[in-house]
Amino acid sequence: MDQDQKVERMISAPIPRLIFSLAVPSIISMLITSFYNTADTYFVGKINTEATAAVGINFAVMSIIQALGFFFGHGSGNYISRKLGAKDYEEASTMASTGFFLAWFAGCIVAVLGVIFSSQLAVFMGSTPTILPYAKSYMSIILIGAPIMMCALVMNNQLRFQGSASYGMVGIVSGGLLNVVLDPILMFVFKMGIAGAAWATIISQAVSLGLLLWMSHKGGNLQVHWSKFKPTMFRIKEILAGGSPSLFRQGFGSIGTIVLNVAAGAYGDAAIAGMSIVTRLSFFASAAMVGFGQGYQPVCGFNYGAGIYKRVREGFKFSLVVMSFFALFISIVGFLNADSIIQVFRDDPAVIKIGTWALKAQTYTFFLTGLVVISNMTLQTTRHTKGAILMAVARRGLYLIPALFILPPLWGLNGLVWCQPVSDVCAFLTAYVLSKLFFKHLPQQDRQ
Repeated sequence: MDQDQKVERMISAPIPRLIFSLAVPSIISMLITSFYNTADTYFVGKINTEATAAVGINFAVMSIIQALGFFFGHGSGNYISRKLGAKDYEEASTMASTGFFLAWFAGCIVAVLGVIFSSQLAVFMGSTPTILPYAKSYMSIILIGAPIMMCALVMNNQLRFQGSASYGMVGIVSGGLLNVVLDPILMFVFKMGIAGAAWATIISQAVSLGLLLWMSHKGGNLQVHWSKFKPTMFRIKEILAGGSPSLFRQGFGSIGTIVLNVAAGAYGDAAIAGMSIVTRLSFFASAAMVGFGQGYQPVCGFNYGAGIYKRVREGFKFSLVVMSFFALFISIVGFLNADSIIQVFRDDPAVIKIGTWALKAQTYTFFLTGLVVISNMTLQTTRHTKGAILMAVARRGLYLIPALFILPPLWGLNGLVWCQPVSDVCAFLTAYVLSKLFFKHLPQQDRQ
């Protein structure tokens, strides 16, 4: 399929079938991306509670790396989708290479600085003295792979924004499956402990990146070439505009996780471990909705760039309905099986009690997150940067962080457990207002 055929498909194929065809591989890719840390949490849980908490502490580091990867991937990808919709293939190709190599250089900087200050980072992110040795061991290795992890995310997102989500899925899924295989081998057979889990993640991500680069040479996709690396101020601004919401979303998610770990630390290592497991589960469930929304994003970008606004509206409504029903189903399953789900990750009565309590509280409001996700993606893809950033930081930053400073001092552990549900309600109300304003100003007639 050449680029002209891709454009025709994106602007004319029936919306439900088109979004589903793009969403399924995107969902799988997002779940596998989230699964890296979830798999590590599962296997590390076989060591002890401190090691389990250490993976939770390091989730913030993984989130920062992912935030930068999504920043460059979404920043370049959103621009690419609009340029492909306008049939400006040369500029789209130049942006693909520019976004990729900027991510590589940024990853190298993160790796060097992170390794140098790994001890300080671990303490800052909530490590207690008993957790610190495990957290530092895991973190030092993860940081080495920062350039690889970031570039893999960039390639996956660029392929997705070109309408080739299935190609990106192959690379991401292959790496995720390899991670599951390598975790127990390196940790228990080679007796590397928590360091083995970190090395399994890095090796798997390297394999993913290699496959993604290979996939970019197939299906009429844009290829990455050093000769097309042209970081002009205009392109950097476009990456900033298109990628900042993703950076803020992931970045504030990391900050929220750090504050949550610190707040939970007041109630002991079991509280950190229990809340960390629930956070992993929440991110994993959210990843499925984000993946579906990512199936909608290229449809939104192509049609917005082509001036076919009725398809933008149709895609938004269809995606919102599907995501909301999915979130409601997950909430029901999570509430009914909370204790059994927590036990999968750690067979510690204290961890199970706190984790079950927090998971049930989360299920009361999780069904509201569909509108939060889809409104954020719509604003981001159509270059409504300020609104997109506001939505990006709302759930895990703007509302969660203040709640963590207010509710636990008032109601103790009970207040800590209810911080995320309170944040979900506030984020939903914000998303409702911003999405109404967006569609109010979107032209009613398609551009001829």
